[in-house]
Amino acid sequence: MTTTLTASSVLSDIDIVKRVRSGEPALFEILMRRHNHRLYRAARAVIRDEADIEDVMQQAYLRAFTHLDQFEERALFSTWLTRILLNEAFGRRRQLRRLSPFPETANDADADHGVFMNDIQSPHPDPERQASVGEIRQALEDAVDALPDAYRTVFMLRDIEGLSTTETGEVMGLADQAVKTRLHRARGMIRRNLVGRIGAVAPNAFPFHARRCDRIVAAVLGRIGGDTEISASKN
Repeated sequence: MTTTLTASSVLSDIDIVKRVRSGEPALFEILMRRHNHRLYRAARAVIRDEADIEDVMQQAYLRAFTHLDQFEERALFSTWLTRILLNEAFGRRRQLRRLSPFPETANDADADHGVFMNDIQSPHPDPERQASVGEIRQALEDAVDALPDAYRTVFMLRDIEGLSTTETGEVMGLADQAVKTRLHRARGMIRRNLVGRIGAVAPNAFPFHARRCDRIVAAVLGRIGGDTEISASKN
């Protein structure tokens, strides 16, 4: 544990990847703990059920671990990892929609007319509730949940997780202009309901608590220590 903690404070993602490839799989825990919050937010942008989100995160980590040999240092490890997570999340969403008699679907025409945001009633709380960060954060999360799928993912990655336009495009396979367009539309939908209430609370929205972090890390490490084998070459 001491070695892991020390490595966590001094090693870059790429350094850790190299050491995992060289036969130190326990260090993969550092990568999970570093990126759990981002992956949670990315998954939360695509699917709603918390149990499905945790399962998707575990599968994404396992896929990343077993394919570390495919990671090329031309991209950030976080970008590569987030792309894997989104692929898993989109796949899970397609599966859930096939099983559901009433899938959640939306087209851009409806989105442009704001039909999703019209379902959210703008609250008029008393001054005490207006001062509550928790209430405002919940309102923001509700507004983000109501966005059409494509806009919600871009908004979550750009404005809540803080990725750049270019990195968001790399993760989602979009051109910079497409990212900017979707973000502009998403902000407009939210602004109509939350003017003046987003800026201070956006970085704190969709928190990823330590207990959940520990649970996902333990589950993945348990499988890594079992029958999962890394396909990277041992240097």
